Amino acid sequence: MTAGDQRRSAAIHAARARQTPRTRRPEAALARPFLKWAGGKQQLVAELVARAPRSIETYYEPFIGGGAMFFALLADPALAPKRTVLNDLNRDLVTVYEVVRDEVDALVARLEALQGPYLAADAEGRNARYYAERERQPEGPVDLAARFIFLNKTCFNGLYRVNRQGIFNVPHGKYRQPRILDEANLRAASAALAGVRLTHADFEAALATPKRGDFVYLDPPFEPLSATSSFTGYTEGSFSRTEQRRLKLVVDDLTERGVHVLLSNSAHDYIRGLYSADRGPFAEGRYRIDSTHARRAINSRGDKRGPVDELVVLNYPPEVERRELPGGEPGPAIRPRLHHASDGAPHPG
Repeated sequence: MTAGDQRRSAAIHAARARQTPRTRRPEAALARPFLKWAGGKQQLVAELVARAPRSIETYYEPFIGGGAMFFALLADPALAPKRTVLNDLNRDLVTVYEVVRDEVDALVARLEALQGPYLAADAEGRNARYYAERERQPEGPVDLAARFIFLNKTCFNGLYRVNRQGIFNVPHGKYRQPRILDEANLRAASAALAGVRLTHADFEAALATPKRGDFVYLDPPFEPLSATSSFTGYTEGSFSRTEQRRLKLVVDDLTERGVHVLLSNSAHDYIRGLYSADRGPFAEGRYRIDSTHARRAINSRGDKRGPVDELVVLNYPPEVERRELPGGEPGPAIRPRLHHASDGAPHPG
């Protein structure tokens, strides 16, 4: 049995129990990402949702990050997935989602206690409070989640980066009035996460159980378009080309199972070649490959944060797509596949 088979077998038993759909509270449809996330899909989410299948039994997202796609799928209750499984390899990030789902009252109280003194302090005091919180070891899940959100809203560029020891090491940011506590949105996110299964696993194990009628959105760490755009600090390891190839094999397996898959990645020739190498029913081969614009947001220089192309890879035909933006607007401006990649930056998931 290969290592991949072992990971998949280990995940199947835990994931076999079918989730019972719950009736979400109305505020769930108003939820949006509560974390800033480098490479997050908030700016593209209307286009991506328009490309999602019209009917979704269970929604899987193994690289949850800021969760923009998940929250957007709930904006229209009539088209929302019946069940959802969210996953990430970052254990602390999964804990944050668990606390927002299960202990939002305690989280709000803890964030309020962090926000008041920080906003009241001068620049030097804020700096000291940031680094003291960054160095402090959290005590329990609620404290960990509050610390995570506090650092996320006050660190440089909202970046999440850890060193080889897994220690968060992003410097302090320079925001005049950061919104550390957004109580209304945290409560809406808590309602949206009600009944959602949250897991912490390798993406291959997390995708052991999707079946026909399910939908998987993949937003992995992107293939860097240049040596300077490489980002490998999202977890202690990195997402190499070996991982990109392993992910492609997982997409192949999901396709064989009849699972609808939509994948985002950088417009790198390597990624384009990876998903256009196989013969299949579409002009590009086994998969449809489109391109859309995103704004680069992970560079320290503002003049380097321009529009770049991202690939959108799908394994289902256009007639499966919703093809309508929220609010009844016309379909998205996703362009046919391009043949020239421009420089840009990857994101951490």
